[in-house]
Amino acid sequence: MTGTTPTSLSLTPRHIWSRTRGLLLAVAILITAGIVMALVRSSDQHGRLDPRSADPNGSRAVAELLDGQGVTTRVVTALDQATAAANADTTVLVTNPDLLTGHQQATLHNALNGSGARTVLVAPGQASLDTLAPGVSADSRAPVETRAPQCTLPIAQRAGSAEMGGERYATDLRATDSCYLSDGLPTLLHLQGHAGSDTVLLGAPDILYNERLAEAGNASLALQLLGSRPHLVWYLPSLNDPSAAEGSGDGEDDRRGGDTAFVDLVPSGWLWGTLQLAVAALLAAIWRGRRLGPLVTERLPVAIRASETTEGRARLYRKAGARDRAATALRTATRTRLAPLLGVPPSAAQSPDSLLPAVSARLAGAGATTETDLSTLLFGPAPADDAALILLADQLDALEREVRTS
Repeated sequence: MTGTTPTSLSLTPRHIWSRTRGLLLAVAILITAGIVMALVRSSDQHGRLDPRSADPNGSRAVAELLDGQGVTTRVVTALDQATAAANADTTVLVTNPDLLTGHQQATLHNALNGSGARTVLVAPGQASLDTLAPGVSADSRAPVETRAPQCTLPIAQRAGSAEMGGERYATDLRATDSCYLSDGLPTLLHLQGHAGSDTVLLGAPDILYNERLAEAGNASLALQLLGSRPHLVWYLPSLNDPSAAEGSGDGEDDRRGGDTAFVDLVPSGWLWGTLQLAVAALLAAIWRGRRLGPLVTERLPVAIRASETTEGRARLYRKAGARDRAATALRTATRTRLAPLLGVPPSAAQSPDSLLPAVSARLAGAGATTETDLSTLLFGPAPADDAALILLADQLDALEREVRTS
């Protein structure tokens, strides 16, 4: 009676599909929309800060203008190429210094320091400042907007206002020029080095983008920063650089970005999208879970016969194949009607220990029905098919008539 045989309400693959297809369709639409958005927006990041790229976030316009001034631009993706070109006639632009490992940063700093070259670091964070610009720390970021120079650095004075922001820097070093301040901290910091070398920390790359070059004094500032020497080495750090594997295995986290949290690596658009979905889900839960007040009775416009209600419920049970539910309803109703006939309290009508002895005692002299047979009839398992369900209904009806006449 308590076996693990699946009942007629067990979920079938068809039922599972009908219940989950809506959710699966919504997930498919969401994934498709994400892929389409990624494809549409992928062009915005393709060739970012690449002097060969004409995309909005590329830097081909700067390279073309520098070429018109006689400055040669050489694109490199390996550390040894960048360090080999370091000399007094060269400006080395590092587009993503935080991507470099600690060993790469140390090698680059040693090669450039005292070489007479100018080093321009684009939006360096604390992950690279400790090695490439000792004594400088990164503060909270500032929005990119048009800012006045607010310093005496000649190139900033000649360029005038420019679109600056991003990383802000703090330092106690002397021989520095702090320009384009945001809340008292510079978004462009110029550091004097040894033997005529210098380092420029650029808080945001916007002045190098094709689409932003014509704004304010962006072009003038970019050309002066990158065109002070006849040669420009445009270093695009690559994860495929063999030097990235050098210096590792010493027991320390060689990559300076190792302390970066996972959330910091997720684009802000995805975080906002997730927050919006969470708010939408919460509002949907509140909407679906609302309560309109207590139920109130309402007079039906027509009278429905009990036989029609019974037939309607029976058809629903048959359509769902719910023989177990139908059998339970039949047995429960029979036990409820038998209890007062046998002197069993209504609260004990569904208890085998109370009902079966009373039925057996009433029918003791009426036939060969045993208490085991009564237990199977009144509390047994679900019928295996429709024929067994009909037989059960007939047997329960016969039992009730026998108890009433005995």
